[in-house]
Amino acid sequence: MSGKRIEFWYEFASTYSYLTAARIEQTAGAAGIEVEWRPFLLAPIFQAQGWNDSPFNVYPVKGRYMWRDMERLAERYELPFKRPTRFPRNGLTAARTALIAADEGWCPDWTRAVYAANFAEDLDIGDPALLAGLLETLDQDPGRVLAAADQVSNKQRLRTQTERAIELGIFGAPSFLVGDELYWGNDRLGDAIANAALG
Repeated sequence: MSGKRIEFWYEFASTYSYLTAARIEQTAGAAGIEVEWRPFLLAPIFQAQGWNDSPFNVYPVKGRYMWRDMERLAERYELPFKRPTRFPRNGLTAARTALIAADEGWCPDWTRAVYAANFAEDLDIGDPALLAGLLETLDQDPGRVLAAADQVSNKQRLRTQTERAIELGIFGAPSFLVGDELYWGNDRLGDAIANAALG
């Protein structure tokens, strides 16, 4: 790679992050941009704003629009999509596991697998058995990986990464960081990559 990079900040409960995760590597790679995968948690950010749920549930009109928009965009990107019967789902363990995956070089595959389970297959990504099965499909040892993800030090890493997101001014997902420039939303991926390409 050329040294040009983009940070991709995402949360496993985020609908639009599913769309981004499915295509960011190919889109960024075509522009010679390296992607750094940054899982974090939105719940602390939402709670600071007085929300105990997704804003798409807090504001039903906005939620109805989002689900229809997801259908349109998934069709445009030729991605499978099935509205989850439960939303949002608990992505905590999946996010902790993504940190291990990032260390070992298989974070993109893990992230896409979890998103597909949630938003293409309507499966419970908070279920340890499901996560173990996904790890097996990626030729990873579920016992080893999930134990590492559950270590106190790794839990703290995710808290620290979420705190870092807050410090950066991130308020939703997906978000992209190029240098000091922040972009928010699946529809800003192209702008972020164009900026990174100038780097």
